[in-house]
Amino acid sequence: MSLKVEHLNGDSTFLLTFSPFEVPQIWSSEIRAPGAFTVLVDPWISGPSKVWHAKFSLSKHTIPSSIEHLSDMPEPDVVLISQDKPDHCHEATLRQLNPCSKYTTILAEPAAAKKIQGWNYFDRSKVHALPPFSSQKQSTIVRFMIPSPMPGGLAGEATVAFIPAKRDLTGLHNAIGITYRPPSLPPRAPTLSKSSTRSSVLSLPIQTASDNLPDTPPQTPPSRTSTLSSTTASSRSDTTASSLSSTPLAFRPALLNRERTLSVIYSPHGVTYSHILPYATTHLVQAAALPLTLLLHCFDRVQNPWYLGGNISAGLPGGLEIARNLFTRCWISAHDEDKEITGFSVGQVVTRKYAVEEVKKMVEEGRKGEKLKVDVRALACGESIVLGA
Repeated sequence: MSLKVEHLNGDSTFLLTFSPFEVPQIWSSEIRAPGAFTVLVDPWISGPSKVWHAKFSLSKHTIPSSIEHLSDMPEPDVVLISQDKPDHCHEATLRQLNPCSKYTTILAEPAAAKKIQGWNYFDRSKVHALPPFSSQKQSTIVRFMIPSPMPGGLAGEATVAFIPAKRDLTGLHNAIGITYRPPSLPPRAPTLSKSSTRSSVLSLPIQTASDNLPDTPPQTPPSRTSTLSSTTASSRSDTTASSLSSTPLAFRPALLNRERTLSVIYSPHGVTYSHILPYATTHLVQAAALPLTLLLHCFDRVQNPWYLGGNISAGLPGGLEIARNLFTRCWISAHDEDKEITGFSVGQVVTRKYAVEEVKKMVEEGRKGEKLKVDVRALACGESIVLGA
C-alpha cells in the first residue's frame, strides 16, 4: 500500500494517488488501476488569481506548473476544493475538467461549491458541498466504496471530512481529512503441496500482525453515512460506528486481517489542533489511521493587519501541534510559493519564512525532551514522493 504525492504547481496543487500496491500502478482515464484512488487538490495551473478586483489582490505563479492543462493527466476520482478564494477555487483551471466526466466528483467547501455550481458548467450531480465534520454525525463524512479487484475480496474505502475553524470570518482556516483503506483480496484457502521429499506440506495463509490485536470496540446504534462509489455516485445502506477512545494514542484496528489505513490532513492556511482533535479521536482512531501518514500544511507564517483579515497562514507555529500530537510521518509544505502579488491588500503583509531544516528541528524536538522522527519536505514544482504504509 502506498501514497504518491505529486506537486503540480509551486503552491498548493497536489495530486494524491492512493494505491494498494507498494509502487502506484500506471493507469489512464479509460483503464483504472485496481483499487487505486486519486485526489486532485486545489488545482490552479495557469493564469492570474484575482480577489474581488486586481487593485485589491492579484497573484501570479512565478514558476510554471508541471502540466499545461488538466487534460494532460488522467481524470481523478475526486477534485478537492478547500475554499472559495481563487487561488484554491480557480475557475479557468477547473473549466479544464470534463464537465460530464463519469469518473470525477468535485467535493468543495460550501462557499466554493456554491460558486462552482453558479458557473453552470458542471453536471450539478457531480458537485457536492462538504458538510462540517461532527463527531456526533457519521453523515458528515463522505465515503467512497472501492470495489475489490477480485470476487470474494472485501471492498476498500476512502473518506473525506471537512474541518472548519470556528468564528473564522476570513474563511481561510480549515482542514480536510482524507483516509484510504485498500480493498483486499479474498482469503487464501489452505493448499496442499508436495515437497522435494514427497512428503505432504500444508500451506496456511500468512498470519498478519493484526490477527493478534484485540477486537474492535463495541458497536453503537446505526447512523446514516454519506457514501459515494469510486466511479459512480451511489448511496449505501446504514453502517455502524464503533464507540471510540478519547485519545488519538489508543490505536485500534478497523478490521482484523486488513492493512493499516493511510491518512492525510490538508490545511493550506492552517487550523488549530483543537479543531482537528474531535476528528482524530473519533474517525482516525476508528479507522486505525494513526499515526498520520501525511500532513500538507504551510511552513511560512503570514500576517496582515487585523482590519485586512489578520492571520493569513498559521505556518510552522500552527502546524507543530498537529504534527506532534498525531505523530505525523511526513510533513510537506503547502501554499508557500513565492508568488508575484500586487494590490493594496498585500502592502502591509508580514511573512516569517521557515526552511525545511528549521521545521524538522522544531517538530522532532517534541515535548518534554521526547524525540519524534518526521520526514519534512518542501517539494519543488513537478517533484513527487511515494510514502509506504
